[in-house]
Amino acid sequence: MTILVIGGHGLVGGAVVAALLAEGHAVAGAGRGVARAAYRQPAVRWHRIDMADPGADWMPVLAGVTAVVNCAGALQDGPADSLAGVHVAGLARLVAGCEAAGVRRFIQVSAAGVGESPGAFGATKREGDACLARSGLDWLVLRPGLVLAPVAYGGSALLRALAAFPLVVPALHPGQVVQVVGADDVAAAVLASLRPGAPRGVAIDLVSLEPTTLADILTRLRGWLGLAPAPVVAVPRFVAAVGAGLADGVAWLGWRSPMRSTAIAQLAAGVPGDGAAAVALLGRPVRGLSAWLAAHPAGVQEAWFARLYLMKPAVIGMLSLFWLVSGLVGLARPAEAASVLTAAGFTQGMALAAVLGGSLADIALGLMAAHRRTARLALWGMVAVTAAYLAGATLWRPDLWLDPLGVLVKTLPAAMLALVGLALLEDR
Repeated sequence: MTILVIGGHGLVGGAVVAALLAEGHAVAGAGRGVARAAYRQPAVRWHRIDMADPGADWMPVLAGVTAVVNCAGALQDGPADSLAGVHVAGLARLVAGCEAAGVRRFIQVSAAGVGESPGAFGATKREGDACLARSGLDWLVLRPGLVLAPVAYGGSALLRALAAFPLVVPALHPGQVVQVVGADDVAAAVLASLRPGAPRGVAIDLVSLEPTTLADILTRLRGWLGLAPAPVVAVPRFVAAVGAGLADGVAWLGWRSPMRSTAIAQLAAGVPGDGAAAVALLGRPVRGLSAWLAAHPAGVQEAWFARLYLMKPAVIGMLSLFWLVSGLVGLARPAEAASVLTAAGFTQGMALAAVLGGSLADIALGLMAAHRRTARLALWGMVAVTAAYLAGATLWRPDLWLDPLGVLVKTLPAAMLALVGLALLEDR
C-alpha cells in the first residue's frame, strides 16, 4: 500500500513513517517544513503543503495513495498556527480531497481527553473528529495520551528539562493524572488500523493501563537521565500564569514555547484515557512508563538535551538584550565612544559616523535575534560583527587588548555564546 502521512516529519508522524517503511509500505509525507525530513527519510515522497492554507491542492498529493494517516496538529493560535485552520477547515478540505480521489481509509491521530479538554484546542479537535465522522470515509480516530519518544519536542522536551532541573523538580499540578503512550505503540496502532478487519467508525484511546501522575513521570524521567533524586516541588499557579503569559507573548515573535497557556490548561485538566479498547486493537496493552523507559535507555546526549533545553531561551534572550543595550549605550554617549577612535587618528566626524553606524547595527542585531524568523541571521551577524570589531581594534587600537578592564577580551565569550545559540536554535 501507499500511505500518506500528514505531519510525517513530527514527533508522532516520524515514528509512524518509520514503522510503515519497516513493514514494506510505500510512504508519502506532507507538511509545512519537510526539507530536513527529506534528508532524514529519503525513501519517502515528500510534499510541502500547509493544512491551514485555504488554497491547498490535495489532489496531486493524494494521487496513487491507498490510505491517509493524519498526524498534523497545532497547540495554540498564533502568527504561524491556526487551530481551526488545521483541526477543522484543513481537515475538511483533506477529507473532501480523499473522497474525490477515491481514498477510503483515513486514520486520524487526535488526542486523549479531548472530550473534556478546555479551550480552543479541545473544541477544534472535537469539531474535527466530528467532521470526519460525518464523512463517507472508512475512518478511525486514535487518541494518544502524553507521547513518549526517543526524540523530544514541545511538551515532552519540557518534561525532560524539568526532570533535569538542579536540586528540585518544579511541576504544575504534580498530582494530576497524565496517562502515557510510547510513539512506537502509536505507530503499532496505525499499522494495526491498516490491516484487514481493523476497527472502523470509532475513537480509541491509546494510553497505558498503568496510572501515572505528572510527579511520577518527572521523577522517573530524572532517574532515566541518570540524575540523583530530587524532590518534586509544586509551582504556584500565579507563577505558571506569568510564565504562560510570557510564552504567549513570545509566540508572536515566532517562538513556540511548550509553556503557553493552552499547555498549562491541559496539565491542569490532566491527560486521562481508557486503554481497554487499545488492547483489542494491538492484541496487548499499551506499554506503560516503566516499560518504555526500560526499553529506551538514555545516554549522555539525552542528559545534555535536558539540561540545555531551558538554556536556549536564556541564551537567545541574553544575547538580544546584550546587543540592544550595547547599541543604546553607544547612541546615548557617542562622544565618549568616538574618543576611542579619535585617539587612533580618526577625525571627529569619521569617529562619530562609525559609532552611530555600529550602534545601529548592534540594535538591529538585538531586535533580529528576538524574532524566530531572523534569529539565525542575527546570531551569525553577531559573530561577524564581533570579528570585525576585533579586527578593527587590532589594526587601529591594539593597546586595548591590554586594557585592565578587558574591553576586547570580553567580546570573545559573547561571540562564543552566539555560536552556542546557533547550535541550540532548531526545535526538531
